[in-house]
Amino acid sequence: MNNVDSPLIFELSREGQKGYSLPKCDVPELAMEKMIGSANLRAQDAALPEVSENEIVRHYIRLSTMNHHIDKAIYPLGSCTMKYNPKVNEKISAFPGWTELHPFQPARTAQGALHLMHDLARMLAEIAGMEEVTLQPTSGAQGEFTGIQLAKAHFKHIGEKRVNVLLPDSAHGTNPASVAMSGYKPVQIKSSDQGILDPAVLEKTLDESYALVMLTNPNTLGLFEREIKRVCEIAHGKGALVYMDGANLNALMGIARPGDMGFDILHINLHKTFSTPHGGGGPGGGAVGVKKLLAPYLPLPVVCKDEKQYYFDYDRPLSIGRLHTFYGNFGMMVRAYTYILMHGATGLREVSEAAIINANYLKEKLRKRYKLAYDYVCQHEFVLSGDIQKKLGVKTSDIAKRLLDFGVHAPTTYFPLIVSEALMIEPTETESKRSLDEFVRIMLQIADEAETNPDIVKNAPQNTPVARLDEALAARELNVSYQG
Repeated sequence: MNNVDSPLIFELSREGQKGYSLPKCDVPELAMEKMIGSANLRAQDAALPEVSENEIVRHYIRLSTMNHHIDKAIYPLGSCTMKYNPKVNEKISAFPGWTELHPFQPARTAQGALHLMHDLARMLAEIAGMEEVTLQPTSGAQGEFTGIQLAKAHFKHIGEKRVNVLLPDSAHGTNPASVAMSGYKPVQIKSSDQGILDPAVLEKTLDESYALVMLTNPNTLGLFEREIKRVCEIAHGKGALVYMDGANLNALMGIARPGDMGFDILHINLHKTFSTPHGGGGPGGGAVGVKKLLAPYLPLPVVCKDEKQYYFDYDRPLSIGRLHTFYGNFGMMVRAYTYILMHGATGLREVSEAAIINANYLKEKLRKRYKLAYDYVCQHEFVLSGDIQKKLGVKTSDIAKRLLDFGVHAPTTYFPLIVSEALMIEPTETESKRSLDEFVRIMLQIADEAETNPDIVKNAPQNTPVARLDEALAARELNVSYQG
């Protein structure tokens, strides 16, 4: 069916219905105008829906079943690491000792929380091969911005004016945006025909005007930057720092550490690598790790420890200042801390190994029916091209929408931009072989349909609550009202 009979909550409203009951008031009642002043009162009551408890529960449960989420089925978004979120994380983060903390509490009354933050920062530093970590950034993009600001503060402190940041043509879109917001000029460098950065090209391009070389490793093609040590040597030889976008850290845990490769700065997506929920705008966590050179510039405050207690250190005269109200998204820290402790060092390595195995398994199963953009062993993700299907009149966007008919969320499409009709697939380590085989079966069926019945793909989805929409019109003329 093309539509679901799901009226708006306002259409369910009936005057006089209630979903609550309140006890008799046992304190003196005051008129609202005496409490807040008549100037602050509404001219008329807010038009809130009036529904019973079972109606409101059914309404939102019905809506939730229309949405796709990681608890429902595979979510193979490349570079987003939409892994399953263990429920133990949610249980621990809901402990009253965490949820009832107030950010204005004195540090001496919140030692447990400070202990967790301090230990989590040390754990992340060990995993990443960095020396200091701030937990304050609340997203990957804010982590990028933070890292670039740290580099900027460093060059200002040592009296060097650098204006450029070098990025590969496969960079995440937030990378050049964060660079520009920081006042630097993003300069793009072309990847080699092997899908990685060529040190020879880098050496010709780089000079003393560059503050940073900004890379993702493994990169957005799912390939490990095999020349990374040489890349870092060249950058450091020109006095530049090297930044790693940590979106793909899920492939490296316990196997390789960015700090050991030569990176000076790294942001870590807690909501990707360490399984805290993300999507729908947040919340997230974009912790930033740095080498000792950049530690003086970390955001305020820094969680420290002395012989007696954990405390907030505000005595950092070179700090870039605050990035966020209070200390970051604390609930995300609790979840990541739980995830790391549950796995331990051996378990984290197994996570990355399983993610790599799963991605290569899918790649080998699908390569005969879809064009493989770069024919190398991949890390945790890989990129197919829909060029074969496009010649039959079926675009990558059609394939993505057809997947929805089978209850599978689409992979990332049309990114990286250097791959024509890109399908960027990341199964993560949390998918079973049965789940992967079902995804393969569906992808092969769609490849068959593109050859024998392309219209069914071009008109997908058919089995979702809403059929194919006019995306261009929807972007220009937003209309979220119920049409009946």
